Amino acid sequence: MPRARTAGGAPHLVLEAASGSRRQQEVTTAVLGAVRRALADPPADAPAPGGAYVLVRVDGAPFTAVSLPLPLSPVQVAEAVAGSEPYRGSPGSRARRAAPSGTPGPRLPSATVVVPTVVARVAELRRCLDSLALLDHPDAEVVVVDNRPHRPADDPLEALLRGRARVRSVHEPVPGISAARNTGLREARGEVVAFTDDDVRVDPGWLRAIARRFAEHPEEQAVTGLVLPEELVTAAQQRYEEHYGGFGGPRTFTPVSLHPARDRAGRVRRGLVDVRDGSGERVRTIAVYGVGAYGAGANVAFRAAELRARGGFDVALGTGTPARGGEDLAAFVRVLSDGGVLGYEPAAVVHHTHRREVADLERQLVGNGTGFTAMLTSLVVHDPGHLLTFSALAPAAGWAMARQTARRLRRRPSSGPPPAGGGPGPVDRRLVALELAGMLAGPFAYLRSWSAAARAVARG
Repeated sequence: MPRARTAGGAPHLVLEAASGSRRQQEVTTAVLGAVRRALADPPADAPAPGGAYVLVRVDGAPFTAVSLPLPLSPVQVAEAVAGSEPYRGSPGSRARRAAPSGTPGPRLPSATVVVPTVVARVAELRRCLDSLALLDHPDAEVVVVDNRPHRPADDPLEALLRGRARVRSVHEPVPGISAARNTGLREARGEVVAFTDDDVRVDPGWLRAIARRFAEHPEEQAVTGLVLPEELVTAAQQRYEEHYGGFGGPRTFTPVSLHPARDRAGRVRRGLVDVRDGSGERVRTIAVYGVGAYGAGANVAFRAAELRARGGFDVALGTGTPARGGEDLAAFVRVLSDGGVLGYEPAAVVHHTHRREVADLERQLVGNGTGFTAMLTSLVVHDPGHLLTFSALAPAAGWAMARQTARRLRRRPSSGPPPAGGGPGPVDRRLVALELAGMLAGPFAYLRSWSAAARAVARG
């Protein structure tokens, strides 16, 4: 049971439950059992938890998740399960469920995992590397990209990497996660290159699920996966999960693919993306700039040759630059704008450690806003045709965003655990204001970053 680190609310349990079938009653029983076992054997000095977030697996694959208030009520558990994605008839729920990682399938492509780091969070980096050591992919390597300008004399990285099979380290002194990822891409030996962050713990079956998705869907150039919370022990983590837990949109446990939208005559509808389930049926259409609802840089992979052909990531975007983010979304948009297909595979699971302190959370939300509009600016700089797309989509998209934000702002803050799906909960007004402020700064931040990157290239 996790222990609270800061004041401002009781910690929430983050648990997993294994169900023998997808039947609602068995899932409910599994959730009840997992929570009761955790409550029956708490650490001696742990405060009483205020809620529980429970991931349910069926045959090892993620099936759904529920959030529960504590003290535990069987009725509330049954209601939470009944309202979760597999049982509420949400769009795309008819799609296939991911097969467990041990099921035979086609030949898996070789893979390289790239982990950029500035070695600022040693304990989390160690946990990330420990989890990567447990990957069950038969032909994989890990490339840690040291993105510090200089290595200190008492560098902890050497000890962290010592004795780890299939792990090697390279140095990229140019600051920014995009520069680090591009270095990892150049070094990668795998047919597929997967990216994650140093504050993430990956499931043992994460890379196999990604590789299997590529093998089964040769039309897809990129694959994203499911991002879940590693812990919810502080008020800041709970606020982030409630406001932004789906990393851009509500979590879904249904595999989907994203295709450039077409009209009835088969013509591409520029700027729009069709989301299709496993049967190929269209379940919704979104603006290409909203693709972040289906992926984030903490859990994404590309076919290495195709990402290299596109030039990798924009080095003027991302953490470590004035733009502060957006490099992952820009890469997704480029895949789709070029006519490619992106797959979302919820069997590829990672667990992200949200910011523990409120000040860090608030800085992150400003950065998220800055990164989003910096990403839009990057797209226009590299392809002015995006201006026409913006002008066509902006009125409807802006009105929809305004209505959604207004509805969420009217909701009262929750005293229970964050919603298991992420995204649909009440909005923290301060976090909204910080993100919007960051958006205003994004275009100027990108231009500063782009100018700095150009100077760096000129210097060689």
